[in-house]
Amino acid sequence: MRRVRTRHSIATIAALAALTTALSACGGGGSNGNAEEVIDNATLQGVESGKLDLAVKLNAKGEDGGNLNLNLSGAFQGEGQGELPQLDGSATAKGKIGGDKIDFDGGLVLLPNSAYVNYEGIEYEVDPTTFSFVESALEQAQREGGGEDEDGGTTACQEEFGDLEFRSFIDNAETEGSADVGGESTTKVSGELDVPALLDQATEIAESPACSAQVSAAGELPPGDELDESKGEVEKAVKRASVELYVGEDGIVRRFVIQAQIEPQNGGDGPSRVDVNLDLRLTEVNEEQQISAPGGKTKPLSDLFIKLNVNPIELLEQLQGEGEAGQLDFEGLLEDLGEATR
Repeated sequence: MRRVRTRHSIATIAALAALTTALSACGGGGSNGNAEEVIDNATLQGVESGKLDLAVKLNAKGEDGGNLNLNLSGAFQGEGQGELPQLDGSATAKGKIGGDKIDFDGGLVLLPNSAYVNYEGIEYEVDPTTFSFVESALEQAQREGGGEDEDGGTTACQEEFGDLEFRSFIDNAETEGSADVGGESTTKVSGELDVPALLDQATEIAESPACSAQVSAAGELPPGDELDESKGEVEKAVKRASVELYVGEDGIVRRFVIQAQIEPQNGGDGPSRVDVNLDLRLTEVNEEQQISAPGGKTKPLSDLFIKLNVNPIELLEQLQGEGEAGQLDFEGLLEDLGEATR
């Protein structure tokens, strides 16, 4: 059991580091005043299509240490008001943590009336009934979160993230000139991450009416006292965090990079230090993306449920909010997935 807790702690650290990076990149090319101007104008608003590439590298030292390389990439295309976006994404996770080998390869294609899941090189087609349930659940979460803007394609929760004030959690920012990101000219700014300020903003967004429904689908936030204690532990664990932000001429963030050194407060039960490197790139912003169904033969999604020991009825009930606490058991699904990959 100790090893399981260690893996969960590493996963939590990775998620927090990823959120920290994704929300914290900020930048600038001459004086500090110019850097502050770039950060003030940096935004995530107005992005309706493009390609996303995320690379996360973890190196854990000490007891139950190891390394993990996680990559997420793919195209997305907004479909307008009231419609789910089209997606064509893939994910890989390779490494070894606590003596356990990690080797995952999967993907997801989401189209207006169909979806496909790729697992270990095999394409599984989502049946119409399951697709309808999932689509309804996601659209309900959008409505509970305030729906989409009048122009379509942007949910109220996305607007909350778009309103992030980068300047509030980036310290000692300096510009480092121009840089090319996927053919787009950007201004690069580097700085230090103010972890407490970032955690405060992240919590505010998660608790906002626009995002609370989506967040609660994965699990309720802990009570105030417990949340404050968790935030305090994270603040103490992060010993160093530097950020690079690449901002396009339109103000949209095209790339952000974070390097962090984390020393978990685990009483010696687990890694003594975790080095995190996160690199997120956003390219072909607002360019039309061509997304289509995978070629070749597919298998029914029920075959994948059987392989992963997942009860589809319970899963659909949880998506509809009828399961225990109306929440998805992501931890259980991940444990089943881990067993299936061994």
